[in-house]
Amino acid sequence: MTDATGTAPDGQTRDSTQSRDSTQSRSSTHGRSSTPGGSGGEGPGAATGRRTGGTPRTAAAQHTAATPHTTASRPPAGKGGSGLGRPVDRVDGRLKVTGAARYGADHTAARLAHGHVVVSTVAHATIRSMDTRAARRSPGVLAVYTPFDPLKINRAGVLGPMRAPLQDKEVVHHGQPIGFVVAETFEQARDAAALIRVRYDERPAAVSLEDGLPGAREPAHVGGEPAVVTVLADGVASVGEALRDSEVRIEAAYTTAPQQHAPMEPHSAVAEWEDGKLTVRSSTQGVAMLAADLATALDADPADVRIVSRYVGGAFGGKFAAYAQTTLAAAAARDLGRPVKAVLTREQVFTATATRPGTLQTVALGARTDGTLTALRHHCTSGAPVGSETVEAGAHKTRTWYACPNSEAAARYVPLHIAEATIMRAPGEAPGSFALESALDELAVRLRIDPVELRIRNHAATEPGTGRPWSSKHLVECYRTGARRFGWHRRDARPRSGTDGDWYVGTGMATAVFPALRFPASMKVRFRADGTAEVSGSTADLGTGMWTVLSVVGAEALGIPAHRIKPDLGDSGLSPAGFVGASAGTSSVGAALLEAAGAAKKALTDLAVRHPRSPFRGRDPEDVRYERGRLTAPGGPDEDFGSLIAATGRTGVEAEGSSAPGEETRRHAFASFGAQFCEVRVHRRTAEIRVSRMLAVMDTGTVVNAKTARSQIMGGMVWGLSAALHEGLHPDDRGRYAGANLADYLLPVNADVPEVEVVFLGHPDTLHNRLGARGVGEIGVVGTAAAVANAVHHATGKRIRDLPITLDRLLE
Repeated sequence: MTDATGTAPDGQTRDSTQSRDSTQSRSSTHGRSSTPGGSGGEGPGAATGRRTGGTPRTAAAQHTAATPHTTASRPPAGKGGSGLGRPVDRVDGRLKVTGAARYGADHTAARLAHGHVVVSTVAHATIRSMDTRAARRSPGVLAVYTPFDPLKINRAGVLGPMRAPLQDKEVVHHGQPIGFVVAETFEQARDAAALIRVRYDERPAAVSLEDGLPGAREPAHVGGEPAVVTVLADGVASVGEALRDSEVRIEAAYTTAPQQHAPMEPHSAVAEWEDGKLTVRSSTQGVAMLAADLATALDADPADVRIVSRYVGGAFGGKFAAYAQTTLAAAAARDLGRPVKAVLTREQVFTATATRPGTLQTVALGARTDGTLTALRHHCTSGAPVGSETVEAGAHKTRTWYACPNSEAAARYVPLHIAEATIMRAPGEAPGSFALESALDELAVRLRIDPVELRIRNHAATEPGTGRPWSSKHLVECYRTGARRFGWHRRDARPRSGTDGDWYVGTGMATAVFPALRFPASMKVRFRADGTAEVSGSTADLGTGMWTVLSVVGAEALGIPAHRIKPDLGDSGLSPAGFVGASAGTSSVGAALLEAAGAAKKALTDLAVRHPRSPFRGRDPEDVRYERGRLTAPGGPDEDFGSLIAATGRTGVEAEGSSAPGEETRRHAFASFGAQFCEVRVHRRTAEIRVSRMLAVMDTGTVVNAKTARSQIMGGMVWGLSAALHEGLHPDDRGRYAGANLADYLLPVNADVPEVEVVFLGHPDTLHNRLGARGVGEIGVVGTAAAVANAVHHATGKRIRDLPITLDRLLE
């Protein structure tokens, strides 16, 4: 397949943001569309990356859609006007709002066929038969695949093997893919699929986490750690003993509902084989990971699989794996000898992909009367699909938040007949923070200590359990800045002390912590004869702003205006820049880009002193300097790099650079930190809850792009608000989720989202990476739900320990 290459618009846009301190922003989102997570996935106004390999490209990058060009939307802030740290417009913004950006299902091909996935209507059964005769006779139908007439697909999954579709007759959850119909048009495939008659030997389904607790199991490990992690002070035999000896004790259970990523763009794939090589155009968080998964699934040579994903309409952890629509489309395309497109319906996204499982958590705190923690026990049990040990590691993710001499974190899972479980924005930290931060608030009420002060008294100056110093931590500043800006000093701690007519008014707060990670990544910088520079790598942009980050960081590294940077990403044939996840994109890709820029400058200098047509020929390389896009030498020439390259008759000079974590990970602990503040209003008669104000103060290192970073934090806070008041999948006794569609799955809308203020402290973390940046994609979610729940308690005096908080719980 040949890529459709288009000429990009000039990308010139105007920044509508008024001049202000680039580390602070404030906005009311009323009147604008609001969905959890903003427009994309994880990253500090950018995406994230982990190296997973990739197929080297032998030709210049071809674009599946117009590739964004960039323009600086602000006066120069760094070298060459890169805009580093300023509010910079998205370089792909014009393409998206005009429809020129092509997402997975927007692609087409000659002789394209369309596939429709058939899903089960029961949760636990053996398929006895599938009558496909009417479907096969339907107009336009090319093939019908079932477990009785399957495509050969192996189980695969870089993040853990996913169930291979159609390879057996066992049904383990409602909505499981059990068939695939391919026809000339989507409508023909869909209509034929509806004619298939399936007979099941149905069995009872295990769908209740609470009912399954007696059969809960320990996983073999949790992210490389034991299922139970215990830290004890000298002379203490157990955390139980430390709790018994504490002056004050509290213990409670908390639950969080299962959630679906619900991206705006459904999962899709367009697969085509040509000369034994597979090209798939899909929306994915990791093109190299998907290529590896498909190679395994289809017994293909990894070098013969190429994945292209320029734009992604939201992912949040839900677009890592090769789900059924991708493997089936690729396998069917090979079988039929023509391209196949498969797009999941909105209802199928809820069951044929993966979800965040529900949790039941118990937290026990022991403390002195002055609020100093003496013991902390946090156990988290989550649902897991049958055959999987996937856990939502809430306790493991929060165990280093506070200084406490005795702690125990434990994880268990209950096998259930539910859809695949996977990571979801702030996996572990989001549900774990609800339990821990609610418990801290309960302790503060018990001791009559201000919640902000209680957290400051238990601030961890070093990482609990290891004693490693934090690379950079300004959490106390987050607390104090947030309290000041929010007007916390005006708070009367007594529940129901604040009223406004028929509304109780309450305020709450919580801590936010998310690990600062960096993964191996490689990027390429190419100086071009036309005076532009291409920066490229196989990373992804989930809507988080990676196109713009590449432009801003590239301009900073090369000292040229951002409009001369041409970013390229989302192709497994580019330099292996990794996948997008764990809020590690800017730190990973940005660090690699800085290395690539240095290598490219050296390659340019080498060309200058060696090429016979170069005015620098014969010069000592040490005397030739690169600065702001020009090469100079003492008493000698002064040439722009484009002119120099053109003079040599070449089209460009390029080099690749790589970066990876090193010895610093053993010497220091790395995390981003923040404080969430919230005000709610609860109607005294109807129990209606309205969130009226939210504030986040974040310590996330260097802010590369203040505009998209702010959007990421705001999106995360909306997601946390959604978890607190709206969101949840609820299975009936036969395993069918109620509300598994965007019409009935509750998400915040404009009227639900209040005034939101985001403040970045902006302290660079250069121990983490040369750029000093840490992730902001997921930390906005963390702590928000707890802050809402704590504010509801302050407003009403009722402690709700189950999410989402529904009216019936307040009316009981």
